[in-house]
Amino acid sequence: MQIKQATMNDLDQIIEILRDGRDQLASQGIDQWQGDYPNVEHVQEDINNGFAYLVQSDDDETVGALSIVEAPDHSYDELHGDWLIDTDKYVVIHRVAIHSNHAGKGYASALFTNVIDYIKAHRQDIKTIRIDTHEDNKIMQHLITKNGFTKVGELHGVYRPQEISYVYALLTGN
Repeated sequence: MQIKQATMNDLDQIIEILRDGRDQLASQGIDQWQGDYPNVEHVQEDINNGFAYLVQSDDDETVGALSIVEAPDHSYDELHGDWLIDTDKYVVIHRVAIHSNHAGKGYASALFTNVIDYIKAHRQDIKTIRIDTHEDNKIMQHLITKNGFTKVGELHGVYRPQEISYVYALLTGN
């Protein structure tokens, strides 16, 4: 599996992957991504800032998408909790989705492993990786903790009113 930086030529494909992710969440009764987040403007901003990535299988088929956002991420300004370390040397994993055509093949786990390994090896400036997910998204919560992240708090109403997200962090050892 590879992670490849996205360009504006990939916009429609990323939007399709995120819509499919929204539909997967809805089919599981999870209210995450059911509003105006994420939207085309988020993805365009991610691409323009170099934050958007495609997830590709070993045979070069695009199976998913994610964003790796550089600090500061103001989504976390109202964290109810405490960071593992107080630093501005972090990145945030946002908008992770594996298309339903490729679900159940281990791509999400491999994605986390590859991103974490890449950051530890190539981003010596990064001290911690942050991520959050909806309080009802048990599958993502399991995936996050399985990859060594620690729950550090909650966000209330950041993405939509009344929505609670659980926030996690991982120290890189850098």
